[in-house]
Amino acid sequence: MSMIFPFDNSYARLGTGFSAAQAPVKVSAPQLIAVNRPLAAELNITLGDDDQMAQVFAGNAVPDGAQPIAQAYAGHQFGGFSPQLGDGRAVLLGEVVDTHGQRRDIQLKGSGPTPFSRNGDGRAWLGPVLREYVLSEAMHAMGVPTTRALAAASTGDPVHRQEGKLPGAVLTRVAASHLRVGTFQFFAARQDVAALRQIYDYTRARHYPEAQTPGDLLRAVIGRQAALVAQWLGIGFIHGVMNTDNTSLSGETIDYGPCAFLDVWHPQTVFSSIDRNGRYAYDNQSAVIVWNMAQFASALIPLMDNQDRAIAEFTEAVNAMPALIEAEWLRIFGAKIGLADPSQEDRPLIDDLLGLMQAAEVDFTNTFRALARTDASDTFEQIDGFDAWHARWQARLTREGDWRARMNAANPAIIPRNHRIEEMIAAAVAGDFTPFHRLLDVLSRPYTDQPDAADLTQPPAPHEVVRATFCGT
Repeated sequence: MSMIFPFDNSYARLGTGFSAAQAPVKVSAPQLIAVNRPLAAELNITLGDDDQMAQVFAGNAVPDGAQPIAQAYAGHQFGGFSPQLGDGRAVLLGEVVDTHGQRRDIQLKGSGPTPFSRNGDGRAWLGPVLREYVLSEAMHAMGVPTTRALAAASTGDPVHRQEGKLPGAVLTRVAASHLRVGTFQFFAARQDVAALRQIYDYTRARHYPEAQTPGDLLRAVIGRQAALVAQWLGIGFIHGVMNTDNTSLSGETIDYGPCAFLDVWHPQTVFSSIDRNGRYAYDNQSAVIVWNMAQFASALIPLMDNQDRAIAEFTEAVNAMPALIEAEWLRIFGAKIGLADPSQEDRPLIDDLLGLMQAAEVDFTNTFRALARTDASDTFEQIDGFDAWHARWQARLTREGDWRARMNAANPAIIPRNHRIEEMIAAAVAGDFTPFHRLLDVLSRPYTDQPDAADLTQPPAPHEVVRATFCGT
């Protein structure tokens, strides 16, 4: 049976200037690594046999109805503005409308050079492909808005990086769209108001049909981004490269490069090897997303007739964002200690627990998960001052209902720990994909205690600690 993608490619119909036509570059020996069959069904995609899927998902065969393009965008990278970035190693095959009536992008990542590659090879090696596959699916299972992984395929061709010669691979990524803050910055920087209005109308129609003005759009995107970053903080996720070209207007987590999860609780943790000054540390993510929204606001200003009034309106919207993040943070962390409707009066209870955890250098995920258990007293023996905090907490819980169920729904039992991801990648490079498939299976049920996967819940031993992660480009 032939593979069928019900493509309807609205972004390609925007015309020249928004993208460049670019077919994926063929590879020598494609092999299917994994395909997400439930997601394919949700996308109304008819899959083929393994060989057909390998050809399509590695980029050797372009499905009927596809219009492969590389999208244009700009972006602030670590605070410095680049007026032209674009898809340097990705090709948008097209869009489908899923079973929920939602339009979704189908993109090949690592599919070869494009006009935006800036002397890069346009390829991805196996490690980052598997990392993004596992982490994006884990985030989805945890209820965090995110791009999804539809498939992974090896190419049979080596990729040359500083580490040496590595096996090549391609990820098929699914997104609500690949519209970014940098998409608007691209046209604003060129003072192309006609194109800026066109992409504004497109974004509004695709994601925010209720928005009537650029200010409405700004406030809607701010709301989604505030909620998203608060969710990251609640599960100990560090994006690692929160550039404006990696800030999705749909409110999804996008671009799993040097991302990582906290082990030991420390709010200034940094993993990304390219984040030398800690710009995107765990605790800085709230401030960075506000800064990114300020850049989005700046890119919207040319659309306004009265720009002085627009600056005042947009400044008010951006300045209101920290309070939105704080409210989401309080709701999420309140649920993590069993509170259904936390107020500012509960903030010290949460902050004091985090302070005790930091002083004791305990595991973030396991400590919160253990709070709801009656047999976990040994978990807290190393936390000085815990007994006094516990008494305050128990007194507060007398006003709550089924707090244990609430906590178990808010605190994952298992996360994609950095050392397990590295082990999985090393095994796959050696030809063993068993750890990859095991992680996918276990992480699909992150809020369920799984005794058979107890090893995957353990923090790293000293020799297993991952101190730096890499983007893989």
